[in-house]
Amino acid sequence: MTPRTAASWNVGVVVPARNEESSIGQCIANVAKSCDASNRCGATWIVVVADRCDDRTAQFARQHLGARGEVLECALGSAGAARRLGAAAVLRHYRGLAASGIWLANTDADTFVPPDWIDTHLAYADANAEAVAGIVQLAPDGLREDVHELFSRTYQLAANGTHEHVHGANFGVRADAYLDAGGWSDIPVSEDHCLWNRLMRRGWRLLSPAASVVHTSARLQGRAIGGFADTLQRQLLAGE
Repeated sequence: MTPRTAASWNVGVVVPARNEESSIGQCIANVAKSCDASNRCGATWIVVVADRCDDRTAQFARQHLGARGEVLECALGSAGAARRLGAAAVLRHYRGLAASGIWLANTDADTFVPPDWIDTHLAYADANAEAVAGIVQLAPDGLREDVHELFSRTYQLAANGTHEHVHGANFGVRADAYLDAGGWSDIPVSEDHCLWNRLMRRGWRLLSPAASVVHTSARLQGRAIGGFADTLQRQLLAGE
C-alpha cells in the first residue's frame, strides 16, 4: 500500500436521523470539529439522511451544516436503506476520485463523537485497516443508574484492546471495500453486522479497536424495534 501523506483522505460522514431535532445540531457540530481536528482529512462531506421525520430535524440539520454537506429527506423507514442513501450521496460528491482514498464514516444523530474520532479512524486506515468498528459508551446526561449498571456488566471488551461489537454509530469503511461488499443492506436493524460480516467474507482487513469511542443516547425508547435502545430495554426487563 502506498504511504499516505497528511490531509490525503476524502472523508464522508453519514448520519441517519429520525425525529432527532433535539440532538442533530450538536451531532453535526461534533462531527465537523472532529474532521477539522484531523490533519489526515483533506476534504469532508457530511450527509444527514432525515428518514420519516415529522419534526424539525431536516431544518435544523441544514442550518447547522451550511456548505459542509447536504440533507436528504426520505420515507424509507430503514436504517440500512438510509445509510445506503447517504453513502451514495458521499460517493456522488467525490465522483471521479479513487474509492481507495475515500473514508466512509458513520454515526447516529443521537450520538456525540469526540474531537479525535475521525483522526482515530484514519490513523487505523493509514495502518492498513480497510474497515473500523469502534465502541459506544452511554452519554452520562440523565443516565439511569440501573441502565449504567446493566451496560457496564454486559458490554464486554477484550484484554488486548479489541472487542466483538459492531455499531453503525461508530463504523468506518474505505469506499472500495464498501462497494466490493455491496454496501449497506436495506434492512431496519443489524445493518452494521450485516455489512461487517460481508466485508469479512470478502477478505478485507477489519479492525475492532476499543480505542475508538463515541457516546450515544441512553434512552430506552428508540427509533427502531430491535435497535440499541430496544435491546437495552429488553435486557432490563429480563433482569427484573
